[in-house]
Amino acid sequence: MSRIAVLGAGTMGHALALVFALGGHRVRLTDSNPETLARAQGLMEKALASLVAGGEAPAEWTSARLAQAVTRHGSLAECVEGAELIVEAIVEDPEAKRALFAELDRLAPEEAIIASNTSYLDIFPLVPERRQPRTLIAHWYTPPYLCDLVDIVGGPRTDPAAVETVRAMCAAMGKQPIVMRRFVPGYIANRIQSAIGLEVQRLLDEGIATAQEIDAAIVHGIALRLPILGVFAKADFTGLPMMQHALRNRMYEPPPVRGRCETLDRLVAEGRTGVMSGAGFYDWGGKDPATLFEERDRRLIALKQALRRIGTMAGMERSGE
Repeated sequence: MSRIAVLGAGTMGHALALVFALGGHRVRLTDSNPETLARAQGLMEKALASLVAGGEAPAEWTSARLAQAVTRHGSLAECVEGAELIVEAIVEDPEAKRALFAELDRLAPEEAIIASNTSYLDIFPLVPERRQPRTLIAHWYTPPYLCDLVDIVGGPRTDPAAVETVRAMCAAMGKQPIVMRRFVPGYIANRIQSAIGLEVQRLLDEGIATAQEIDAAIVHGIALRLPILGVFAKADFTGLPMMQHALRNRMYEPPPVRGRCETLDRLVAEGRTGVMSGAGFYDWGGKDPATLFEERDRRLIALKQALRRIGTMAGMERSGE
């Protein structure tokens, strides 16, 4: 059991606190916004209820036990006192992170490992020099209590022992940590998602397909195979010469990086910002956002359990089998 401090109680922070609590650790949670911190307990309880109902968390995990495992703290100093691992999950703003790392340099225990959940930022230039050996990136995917992938990246001066400590901790909680050889913005999965994003935004803006049609093509085509085969195992089944021919034919040209999408900009201007506003690319029928997130989690749990039963043919060494 380790002492964990999670900084930021928003979308990722409260969920990470739940993950570490379920993993058997003692967790302290803080946020600079008192309202966000106050909401965190209810959000964790709803997520926990979905996990217990779906068989992904033991039935003895009650709200009362959760309240003991994750305590909320109004001050940063109180939150990080005695922490062995400090998880930074605040806004993706370099100056905000720089200021927080400076505060941690003053307040955190000398031997604490600092793990940033940044999605794209190279945080290492933002960290005080003497904290560099104990600082790394541990990037999770939402919701982290269901998505197992964790990207782990050390900086130029990160102690490999700190990387291994966090990797082993994640693996012990049943997660799938991937240690990157060096930092690249977006790691692996987010870079692939960014490429998909550019293409689907082009299809929308050029009127080639609607959001619903694009999603249908992904769900009923690409997505059916990816959980079982990934990309490269699928290529093995198709045959590598087919991949060669596709490259030689040069039939596909990636869209330019324009920094905007007219369809997206229009929806946001109309106040259609997603589930929390009741509409985005889809109209969510006035349903309570919490109910929608619970429905999403139930489906993700069912999918995850199905994949666990049938297994995967990707991400494993098969030579000699």
